[in-house]
Amino acid sequence: MLSRDMLRTLIRSYATARPPARQSRSFASTVRRRNVVSELETRGMLAELTSQRARTHVDKPTTVYLGVDPSARSLHVGNLLALIGLLHFRLHGHNAVALIGGATGAIGDPSGRSTERNALSPDTLAANVQGITKQLTTFLDRGVAFAQSRTRRRDGARGETASAQGGEGSVRVVNNLDWTGGVSLLEFLSTVGKMARVSTMLSRESVKSRLDSSSGISFTEFSYQLLQAHDFLRLHRDLGCTMQLGGSDQLGNILSGVDLIRRANLVEAGGSLAGEGEEAKEDPAYGLTFPLLTTAAGDKFGKSAGNAVWLDPGMTSPFELYQFFLRTTDEEVDKYLRIFTFIRVVEIEGIMHDHKAQPKNRIAQKVLAAEATELIHGPEGLRQALAATRVFYNAKQLTPEVVTPEVIAALDGTGTGAGAATDGAAPLVPLPSLLTRLPREGHVGQQLEKVVLASGLLPSKTKARQAIKSGTLQVNGVKVPSKSANLVLSDEDLLGGRLVVLKAGKQGHKAVLLD
Repeated sequence: MLSRDMLRTLIRSYATARPPARQSRSFASTVRRRNVVSELETRGMLAELTSQRARTHVDKPTTVYLGVDPSARSLHVGNLLALIGLLHFRLHGHNAVALIGGATGAIGDPSGRSTERNALSPDTLAANVQGITKQLTTFLDRGVAFAQSRTRRRDGARGETASAQGGEGSVRVVNNLDWTGGVSLLEFLSTVGKMARVSTMLSRESVKSRLDSSSGISFTEFSYQLLQAHDFLRLHRDLGCTMQLGGSDQLGNILSGVDLIRRANLVEAGGSLAGEGEEAKEDPAYGLTFPLLTTAAGDKFGKSAGNAVWLDPGMTSPFELYQFFLRTTDEEVDKYLRIFTFIRVVEIEGIMHDHKAQPKNRIAQKVLAAEATELIHGPEGLRQALAATRVFYNAKQLTPEVVTPEVIAALDGTGTGAGAATDGAAPLVPLPSLLTRLPREGHVGQQLEKVVLASGLLPSKTKARQAIKSGTLQVNGVKVPSKSANLVLSDEDLLGGRLVVLKAGKQGHKAVLLD
């Protein structure tokens, strides 16, 4: 088990280590300035561009936007690739806009879906918008400082992502309900609707696939692409936004926005939609899509045992997030290091070189899990994840000397302060405690099954007794002998005089603090 400091030292060591001879040419080609599109392409984060002119368009600072629909009160790791992509743009000096679909979220995007989404109530939608707004603001603000600490060259020179314009771009979070909520149906049809072409809308893959299905597509979902196109037009006019980012399933919606901007500019210049000339074919705006990730088994990335892995620590703890990335297969870890971390590519090549030499040590997975966890939850979140991993999965190391007050504080989510960042960044969302608190009186000196039941590890006294008798229960990493009965929790069982760690087969584990 590597500590946080050991992981950090390990990562830094790859900056000064000489890469293998066959990789030296790659290192030389990436030191000096690549633009953000090239950076994303090198990391395997580029799926498609709406125009090849986009490659040179980003040589100078521009404004880009990424939209997310508030279908839940938290984003999940499936959103993470696009969020990191937006951060890359900001690091290269571009202004980043994160758009929350307070209006479009009431409809639901048909892209990538075989059935229509269930409508959210206004209260649920408002709560989701509020939660995701805070989440995006925190991530985009503190993510820049985190990323810069990884991309900065260790020899003191500016890194590959340093902006030639002298710093990172600005960030703004907006809600499309602000400009869509007051637009009447007649106004929308006479402006946006008039410039849309039904034949083009029908050709979009998200629409064609649904038309061919038994469930079909409602007019509401069919109109979604016009609402998203209207968002792009508004941001283009109001903020000078010239590029939209999204998953590869968003390509059709993004093209609708580019087309709407082109037509709106033509009308404004006094042209006619009936006879669009060559000037209407120039690119007024662009789109860039990210690949949709799937696991080696073909499952959608971001699911763990069928459940979403959330970015909200109250829904998926930093420990669970860390374990999710730690389970990455050897076949996928190189790809995920490039996508989900800001470690320079040359350093990733060094990490993978060592990983392939000793794959059983899982160095690459440990670096990936640590970097992703700290990016999302900050240093306190990583500290909690490493402490929980040590306590729950390293039975041989589970001794009173290991379970220190600092480890207990990390499990409790307090550390150096509840949810507080230690790198000068914005405060993080308070971390949930991974401790179950029980009164010492009434449990120490009592039958073990009582503590197992009170901790919530098992749902009933019968289940607790069965686990003890079958030998599937562990106390502080040690299996309770099978067919044991009337076992008592004693003072000697308490690590550090306060903590006992319970585990029942694959059902789960509990760190119980008895005060």
